[in-house]
Amino acid sequence: MSEQARKHQRVARILGREIRGGALRAGSRLPGEHALTERFSVSRSTVREALRTLADEGLVRTHPGIGSFVSFDGAPLDNRHGWKQALTEHGVAPETTVLRLETVRDAALAAELGTESDGFLAVDRMRALPGGVRLSLERSRVPLHPGLAEVPGTGLVDGSLTATLAAAGLVVASGQQRATAVPLNEADAERLGRPAGTSFLQVTRVGRSPVGAVIEHVVSLLDPERFELRVSFGESGPD
Repeated sequence: MSEQARKHQRVARILGREIRGGALRAGSRLPGEHALTERFSVSRSTVREALRTLADEGLVRTHPGIGSFVSFDGAPLDNRHGWKQALTEHGVAPETTVLRLETVRDAALAAELGTESDGFLAVDRMRALPGGVRLSLERSRVPLHPGLAEVPGTGLVDGSLTATLAAAGLVVASGQQRATAVPLNEADAERLGRPAGTSFLQVTRVGRSPVGAVIEHVVSLLDPERFELRVSFGESGPD
């Protein structure tokens, strides 16, 4: 890797960390190129390459003649206890709308998960900001453990699937999660208030009990401007 590449990646890494950490807020204008060259002791071309890298990562938008502005207002979220709690812990109070609450049969999903029964509690929910911006669409499927078949009639405990599972003695202890970018189909785009084909982050999560039994299968569509997937590995090094 060339020295020039190392320099612009270092600048992008530091600025990206400040954006993700909240030091640079969504909508705020980044310091100008001259200020950034002085701060990092690099050339204007290095700064421009760093800004292009940040733009490719969806963190900033650059307007010629005006400047670069932070476009990312998300935060890395720990969703072990659900997206609502994860968002709340980061100072976001989403409004939740339950779109579907019923029992269903899904032989294909049962075969995929290896469950004995093909009966599931289906819970579809929409999360939105108080202003109406829709953040996520989540489809949860829970094998019909004892006590769950009645939930469509009694409702979720405190409006929470996590609380409902806990009331039934079901606690997620481990699991697997994978993420990919997908274009929204027409139906989901309409629900989320976006154009069809808009790229969203799709996260599929399987939660298991302490003995390995499947507790829940959740497929979430997440606004990539407000959620990110972050993976850490190795040892931290100097900037």
